[in-house]
Amino acid sequence: MMSELLAPDWLNVPADVNSLNENIWPANFVRGEDGHCFLAGVAVADLAQQFGTPLYVLDKQDFFARAKKIKQAFEEAAKRHGTQAKIYYAGKALLNTEIVRWVDELGLSLDTSSNGEMAVALAGGIAPERIGLHGNNKSHSEIGRAVTTGVGVVVIDSEIEVERIASAAGSQDRIQAVRLRVNSGVHAHTHEYLATAREDQKFGIAINDVAAVVETIRSHNHLEFLGLHSHIGSQIFAVEGFVEAAKRLVRLHAELLKSGPVPELNLGGGFGVAYTENEQPLAIEYVAETIISAVAKQCEELGIPIPVLAFEPGRYIAGPSGITLYNVGTTKDVLVGEENLVRKYVSIDGGMSDNARPALYSANYTCALVSRDSSEDPALVRVVGKHCESGDIVVRDGYLPGDIAPNDLLAVATTGAYCYSLASNYNYLPRAAIVAVDQGKVELLVRAETEQDLLTRDVKAKK
Repeated sequence: MMSELLAPDWLNVPADVNSLNENIWPANFVRGEDGHCFLAGVAVADLAQQFGTPLYVLDKQDFFARAKKIKQAFEEAAKRHGTQAKIYYAGKALLNTEIVRWVDELGLSLDTSSNGEMAVALAGGIAPERIGLHGNNKSHSEIGRAVTTGVGVVVIDSEIEVERIASAAGSQDRIQAVRLRVNSGVHAHTHEYLATAREDQKFGIAINDVAAVVETIRSHNHLEFLGLHSHIGSQIFAVEGFVEAAKRLVRLHAELLKSGPVPELNLGGGFGVAYTENEQPLAIEYVAETIISAVAKQCEELGIPIPVLAFEPGRYIAGPSGITLYNVGTTKDVLVGEENLVRKYVSIDGGMSDNARPALYSANYTCALVSRDSSEDPALVRVVGKHCESGDIVVRDGYLPGDIAPNDLLAVATTGAYCYSLASNYNYLPRAAIVAVDQGKVELLVRAETEQDLLTRDVKAKK
């Protein structure tokens, strides 16, 4: 097919356009003998009919399995090196009250970064002491709420926040535990907007300023300094960046120990997952052992005890366990270039309002026809949304059967993280529902918005 010339180098023409790559799709996602796809024993076509499309669907068993796997990997690695590991689920990836209950049941802590996320966490019933609060611009209201409700730790992102948190804690005669986010200078090889530990960016304190800020923290009787925090980026497939950042923070940790206790060290998250066939995430057991052994070795060389270590996975747990279902509206073949190469555009009933990542980060995704199988040859497609934007692309490059047609049902993989969280009402599209499927049972977690929901906040709308 000449259209292959339009495909990126990493994208291969599938030998079987009906096949599902088990490294990308949820663990319990399969194609049945009749061609229909099932998630945890439920036909996805039935889900689409019952709840409408677009529709976010979670494989609950897969979510739990991934959470247990990463928790076990880091806890066991920590134990081998004589310390403990804490796992915080990064709520920004995907959060609602039921997810909070899952996190609580799994024995994880929960990382939040706003009043809204704290409200969801508390409504979900997790103990406040297992909640952490992040953010580079925490309001007085957010800080006050964290202190009042007994949030376990607040991560300080700038020097001005020291006084704000101390004031809030002092006014309530409480002692608030805090960490200090450090800009380690380590740049993980990722998209520019995802690089959150470089020198010229909004997060954290420069290494050279840390000692002075920690001294200020320790000068306040109502603050308890737990330790340092680092986050080097997202969607990372190499362990070297984590190791280098850890080494830099351990050296800083050792210096701070000379003037007071530093019981913990938080090394953040950012562990990559597979969105497409060319992405090969490292085994999380290898990642855990490599990072923690590097910390242990550095501590031994510096003659200090290894601290309790904390990590903050979100995407790793939620991302691969989720898919999004769409209905195909129109298709058209577009001739590209002087060679008249053909790219098939497949328009769906959602788009950048339910998955902003391709527009924000040029993120790639994998798609499949899930309401039937096909004997047609694969066609190079671009799956696009219905918004009035040329950049409204959900799958930039993929292969679908050449007979893909209106009313077919498509699924896009690895949408459990940062899709619902970034969803909008652009062009006044109501946001999609979220359902979870577990061993043949379906549970509605978040209902779909309606047009009336959108009008409710319009104070001059006709009643």
